[in-house]
Amino acid sequence: MSVYINSTGIHLPGEAIDNDGIESILGLVHGKPSRLKKKILASNGIKTRHYALDAHQNTTINNTDMAALAATDCLNNSAIAATKVGMLSCATSQGDLVLPGFASMVQAQLGLSNIEISSSHGICSSGMMALKNAYTNVALNEHDAALVVASELPSRLFKSTRYEAVDTSKPDFNAEFLRWMLSDGAGAFLLENKSRKNSFRIDWIKSFSHADIHPVCMSIGMPTNTADTRTWQDFPTYATAEAAGALMIRQDVRLLDNVVKFGVSGFLTLLERGLVNINEIDHVLCHFSSKYFKSRIFELLEDAGASIDESKWYSNLYTRGNTGCASFFIMLDEFARTQSYKAGDQIMCMVPESGRFNNAYMMLTVV
Repeated sequence: MSVYINSTGIHLPGEAIDNDGIESILGLVHGKPSRLKKKILASNGIKTRHYALDAHQNTTINNTDMAALAATDCLNNSAIAATKVGMLSCATSQGDLVLPGFASMVQAQLGLSNIEISSSHGICSSGMMALKNAYTNVALNEHDAALVVASELPSRLFKSTRYEAVDTSKPDFNAEFLRWMLSDGAGAFLLENKSRKNSFRIDWIKSFSHADIHPVCMSIGMPTNTADTRTWQDFPTYATAEAAGALMIRQDVRLLDNVVKFGVSGFLTLLERGLVNINEIDHVLCHFSSKYFKSRIFELLEDAGASIDESKWYSNLYTRGNTGCASFFIMLDEFARTQSYKAGDQIMCMVPESGRFNNAYMMLTVV
């Protein structure tokens, strides 16, 4: 049975914040401006983003509420009532609570009754995993309609007080790197087993994980001292775990080039399997976290003889920021509202993840 994305919705909290305004929201660590900010921002190319924090670092809206607002926006843009939704599939890197699952919290906020729920936990690709779960259920005729929501609120981890609580006198580049990369937002898709005006048919969704090959690249839960094998739950108190840096979000930048390498490798695998024909691709929506990675993707595709003209690539990274697993949802929503496309167009979608290198791909056809 064919499955279609029939409506989309988003929520971006607050006003767009430019590069000069970031530290007025996240705060100055020990009262000093960052020495790394300009370098990292120059590399990623992001000009504006959104935070669910005010100037006093108070949370203005929680993750559950952001997800619910994106879902409501999606349903308001659809042709069906919320009571027709049979499944809610949600993704986030960190919910507001450790337990229960994120989908339970979002369901309660939306007031949806007697539906099947699923929570996908991970980093960027978890949104695609939530989407595939819903897609599979609709394709198998388990449900006529499913709502998929991906939402991220990492800014709470980037408050200056988080960094000041760590017991170290040395700057931690791996911990500060993501402070200038990630921001907040939520997106939602409504999947149905029938097409409507301007539908996107999901032709397939595939993913390839490489967690067996490399160590963790992006994480929360490990201390700054890599020789310390404890996780954040193994410390005697949460305070000692925080002082050891185990509650900070961290990126091992030495491993980052693998994101591009594995991402392109997976795309080439799809070509070999006959799932993709480069000459038939009309649009490319790729979640890359930095303009640096976009240039590297282009280089590797050219080396492999699999180049796709740059005019076909669409991204809103530079104006919406990197919102993790919600990025692709926010991207497709804006693409659908602002770009030109026609029936029969093929849209190649790619979502690489640096957590432990999981890469997801999807082909859409405009109906």
